[in-house]
Amino acid sequence: MIAVLLMLAGVALEQSRESRPNVVFVMADDLGWADLEPYGSLYHRTPNLARLASRSARLTNYHSASPLCSPTRSSILTGLYPARTGITAPVCHLPQVQLEKRLSPGNPNQKALVADSLTRLKTEYATLANVFHDAGYATAHFGKWHLGHGKGYEPRDRGFDADIPHTPRAAGPGGGYLAPWRFVTDKEFSGKPGEHIDLWMAGKAGEFIQSNRGKPFYINFWMYSVHGPWNADATRVEAFKKTADPKAAQRNPLYAAMLSHMDEAVGALLGAIDKAGVADNTILVFTSDNGGFSYPPKATNPPGYEEIPATSNAPLRSGKASNYEGGTRVPCLVSWPGKLKPGIVEWKFSSVDWFETLTAMTKVGREKVARTDGINQWPALALGRECREALFVHFPHGSEAAETDKPGFWPGTTVRKGPWKLIRFYARNDDQTDRLELYNLEADIGETRNLADSQPAVAAELNALISAFLKDTGAVVPKANPAYRKQTPGAVDWSASKDAMARWNNGKLQIVSSGGDPFVHVRGLPAGEGPFTVSFVFNSTSRGPAQVFWQTAGDKGFHRDRSVVFKPAHDGQDHPVELKLPVEAPIVALRIDPSADKGTITLGEIRLKDRQGKVVRSWPEGR
Repeated sequence: MIAVLLMLAGVALEQSRESRPNVVFVMADDLGWADLEPYGSLYHRTPNLARLASRSARLTNYHSASPLCSPTRSSILTGLYPARTGITAPVCHLPQVQLEKRLSPGNPNQKALVADSLTRLKTEYATLANVFHDAGYATAHFGKWHLGHGKGYEPRDRGFDADIPHTPRAAGPGGGYLAPWRFVTDKEFSGKPGEHIDLWMAGKAGEFIQSNRGKPFYINFWMYSVHGPWNADATRVEAFKKTADPKAAQRNPLYAAMLSHMDEAVGALLGAIDKAGVADNTILVFTSDNGGFSYPPKATNPPGYEEIPATSNAPLRSGKASNYEGGTRVPCLVSWPGKLKPGIVEWKFSSVDWFETLTAMTKVGREKVARTDGINQWPALALGRECREALFVHFPHGSEAAETDKPGFWPGTTVRKGPWKLIRFYARNDDQTDRLELYNLEADIGETRNLADSQPAVAAELNALISAFLKDTGAVVPKANPAYRKQTPGAVDWSASKDAMARWNNGKLQIVSSGGDPFVHVRGLPAGEGPFTVSFVFNSTSRGPAQVFWQTAGDKGFHRDRSVVFKPAHDGQDHPVELKLPVEAPIVALRIDPSADKGTITLGEIRLKDRQGKVVRSWPEGR
C-alpha cells in the first residue's frame, strides 16, 4: 500500500512539473524604446517581433533598473536594485574581483566622486535560475552574461544547467557577429562562416527545448544584438540603404541590418518553441537591458555609417548611459497564450520586478530567498491594475566630458511617481551642490522643461523618496570632490577616464591606470594649421600599446580613424615620444591612451605644435 501511495505521489509530482509553464526570457542588448515596428519605427523591419507583439502584452512604461547593462542583468536575476547589490556599472568582465561597495578616489579633474562598482555578482544572492532549478526546471543560459567570471561567478555556478556559448568575460561580441567569432573561445562552439551568433544560439536553444520535452524549462536567451561592434551582413546593409530617409531620425542602414539579424534570431527561437509543441504553455518575455545607442557609432563594418546616429529614441530624450528617459525606458513584450490578453499595458514596471512576477506566474516557491526589491506585477499584466507606486534608478557614474556627447550621463538617482520624474544629479551645479530636475512626463515626455523651481513641493516630496531609497538599499552615493581643480595651472584641462586617475605631480601628468580603458583627454584647444606634432616624455610601469586621438571642429567624439598608434617602452624610464598627426584642420581636442593594463604612467613636457613647428599649447602651461 505504501509503495502504491509513493508511486502515485511521484506521478502527481511529475504531472505537476509538466503542467508548470516554461519561461523564456529574451533580452536584447542596447535596444531602444522606438526601435521596433510595434513601438512605432517606420524604418526598421522587425516582422517576427511584430508577430510576437500581436499576441503579447505590450508595455509602454517599462524601465531597466540602470541605463547600462550589467546592473540591469543583475536586477533581473536577483530581484534586487543595483544600488543594493553594488553592481552599478558594466565592469564585470574585468579581471580584478572587487566586492566592496565604495566611492572611487577620483582625481582633481572630477567634480563628483562616483561609485567604484563591484565586478562580480555576489554568490550570496539567489538567482531566478536557482529558484527554477530547485523547483525541477531544466535551466539554460544562452548568450551574453557580463555578471562575472571565474569560479563561483559564471552561469553554471548560479543555477544554470547549460551556458552556451560560454562567454562570461565578454562585454560584447568583440570582433563581430558573423562567424568565425573571436569572442567565443570554447572550441566546441563554432558556427559556419558568416553565420550570425544570435541565429546560431536560437538553433542551440531549440535543441535544448527538444531535449527537455516533458519537463518545464527556464531559458535566458540574452542576445548580443544590438551592442557594438557595428557589424552586419553587407547585403542587408545595402538593402536598408535604399530605403533610408536622410531627414528621418532613424536612418542608419547598418543598425537597421543589425536589427534585422536580431529579429531573425527571435523568429527562429519562436519557431523552435512552436516545433516543440510547448508554445501554449510558455511564458515569453522580450525586452532590452538599457536604452538605445542614439549616438554616432564612430566605427562600422562595413564602413561608411560612422557619423549617422545608430538610432533615435525620440520622443524620449538621450539614450544609453543617460538618466533621461531614453536611457532606461525600453520595449517589453510579455506573451502567455490563453492566460494573458494581448494589448497595451501602460503601468510602471521595473526590471527589478521580474523575480517576484515570474515566480508568481509559475507558482514556483521562493521561500529560501531572503528578500527582493521588486513587486509582483502579474495583476498589472493580467487585470490592468497598477501595482507599482514609485520606480527608482540609481546610476552613480558619469562625467562632465562624456555628458557633452551623451546628455544625462552624470551620476544621479531618479524616482518616478505618478506623472512626475525627479532626477538628483550629484555635484552637478557650478558650486558642486546637487542639481534637481523635475519633469511632468505626461505633459513633457521629452523632458524639455525642468519644473523643480516652479513645483518646489513636488520636488521636495520626491527628493525625500530618493533619500529613503538610498538609505534602504545602502547605496553608494556620489558626492562633491573636495580636491576638484585644486592643482597646478594647466591641470584642469585634462580629464581622465573611469579606468584612470590623473593628477599633476612635479610638473608631470601622473596617470594611475586600473586596467580596462585608461586615457586622458583635453578639450578647447586653440585653432592652428596642421599637420600637427604632439610630443611628451613618457614613463610607464604598465603594459600594452598606446594611442593618440584628435578631434576637429566637425567631429563628435574620438574615433580610431583619427589616431596614431605607438609602442612605448614600459620600463619605468623616461623616453621622449614625438608623433605626427596627419590632420590639416584645426584640432580642438586630444586624447592619450597610454597603455592597456594596470600601472602608473607619467607624461612630462607635453607639447602640441602646428605645421610651422610653433607650440600652440603646452602642459603645464608656460613650460
